[in-house]
Amino acid sequence: MDVALLLELLLFLVVIGGLAGVLAGLLGVGGGIVLVPAFFFAFQVMGYDGPQLMQVCLATSLATIIVTSIRSVASHNRKGAVDWEILKGWAPGIVIGAIVGVLAASALRSTTLQMIFGGLALVIGLYMALGRSSWRLAEQMPSGGRQYLYSPLVGFLSVLMGIGGGSFGVPLMSLHGMAIHRAVATAAGFGLAIALPSGVGFLFLEIAAESRPPLTIGAVNLPGFLVVIAMTMLTAPLGVKLAHSTDAAKLKRIFGGFLILVALNMLRKALMG
Repeated sequence: MDVALLLELLLFLVVIGGLAGVLAGLLGVGGGIVLVPAFFFAFQVMGYDGPQLMQVCLATSLATIIVTSIRSVASHNRKGAVDWEILKGWAPGIVIGAIVGVLAASALRSTTLQMIFGGLALVIGLYMALGRSSWRLAEQMPSGGRQYLYSPLVGFLSVLMGIGGGSFGVPLMSLHGMAIHRAVATAAGFGLAIALPSGVGFLFLEIAAESRPPLTIGAVNLPGFLVVIAMTMLTAPLGVKLAHSTDAAKLKRIFGGFLILVALNMLRKALMG
């Protein structure tokens, strides 16, 4: 690796980390939806590939979300926006789903995880681009049997994509009558319930040499984690401020279109690989 290429990758991760932090606070989509394809690109440029590269990307993304979610929840809570009753009721099921997600992701090949990421990201992008705030499935959050079904599913699918709880949690809460700012704030707590158990679990996964960039512990790459965290800690509060002072509807549709392109590119790489 020459120094110029390393500096380019460092700058790339700095920019991506900053963007991920803003998006986590502003749109509630979780920075992972940007970080996973960004890590995948960066590690491939560095010459790493193989059947476990996506596990490294997922694990490193989830590790960063632990820190981002704590920061985001604290910022939203100071504004009184977090629905703690919903969070306490849903967190146990989300944790269970996240643990199962780690076990599933550990057993899958990188191309399979790329297909899963691309397919689910395409659905999320279409919802963000075309969804309407008036859409409703019900006027209150699911309880009882439906809560026990939905909460592990949110954790499971989020781990398979390496993302926080916002990409699934915010649409779910919005479709059940929760105000968008409250949904974004509460979904930040979902992200912690997803990322903490899964991030710890991925530390114990063995990664083959061809898929393991330098300074990777288990499946978590420390340089990627540290660079991104340094930026997201700075920019997540900025995203929260923007979320409480800006109508993010147009920006969300633009980002939805961008996410569709990212998803299609991930699917293309998986099919070609």
